[in-house]
Amino acid sequence: MIDFALLTSAYPDQRAQMIQKVINHGVPESLMEAMVDACQRFFELPEEEKKEFQTRNLLDPIKCGTSFNVAIDKVRLWRDHLKVIAHPEFNSLYTPAGYGEVSLEFSKRTRAVATEILSGISESLGLEADYIAKAMNWDRGLQILAANYYPACPQPDLAIGIPPHTDHGLVTLLIQNDMCGLEVKHNDKWVLVNSAPGSFIVNYKSIWHRATVNNTATRISIAIPHGPALDTPTLPIPELLEKEGETAKYIGMTYEKFMELQASPAAYMVPCLDHLRVKDN
Repeated sequence: MIDFALLTSAYPDQRAQMIQKVINHGVPESLMEAMVDACQRFFELPEEEKKEFQTRNLLDPIKCGTSFNVAIDKVRLWRDHLKVIAHPEFNSLYTPAGYGEVSLEFSKRTRAVATEILSGISESLGLEADYIAKAMNWDRGLQILAANYYPACPQPDLAIGIPPHTDHGLVTLLIQNDMCGLEVKHNDKWVLVNSAPGSFIVNYKSIWHRATVNNTATRISIAIPHGPALDTPTLPIPELLEKEGETAKYIGMTYEKFMELQASPAAYMVPCLDHLRVKDN
């Protein structure tokens, strides 16, 4: 559990302590609850009203649909999703009422949190606070509000919300309603992630995780991935390679190409970074 006040502290050793769950982040809990409520109201709209947003194009500003990847699903998936690009250009829904106002404020507040976290990561690596932001063209970086809707499932042992995967963002923040379901792989075992009320779960490593379903109540989660500018290649940091006397273990790739890779059949049940590893030969 990481207090955001430590992350914004003037003391580098305290700033470097942030890791998984962030509290005192400055985003009002009432705003977080309003964002969850707005997304729930969208998912409860009649199918006819949601149909115009149904698309499979990766970078459409607004899209909704069912399941994880319709082209490659191999298990019974139990999930609807809504993805809205909020930065570098803000997009919004006109229905349900109030979604636009809530999502605009929420996206601004969460981007500020992600920016401070990225600064802390830079300093924890012995770099200038704005090193990663500059290298990744953070001012043009992608921010997505990705809401997931998991209704109560009559046979949860035969279905899953989202299969094991890794995220594509530099920093992903996540909130959820009072139903847990996020699991991470730790020591070859799946571990349920319990978050404190009002906190963000923060994923800044390429951690293997999945979403489970239950037979008692609807679960809603909102993941907010923040990434580089789409045309920016992500590469190992030269200063760190030189400092450690290492050679690069990963090839470079633009963020847009990396997102395409994650959405492709090649990434099904395989961590995306495995495709970027430099082979021994």
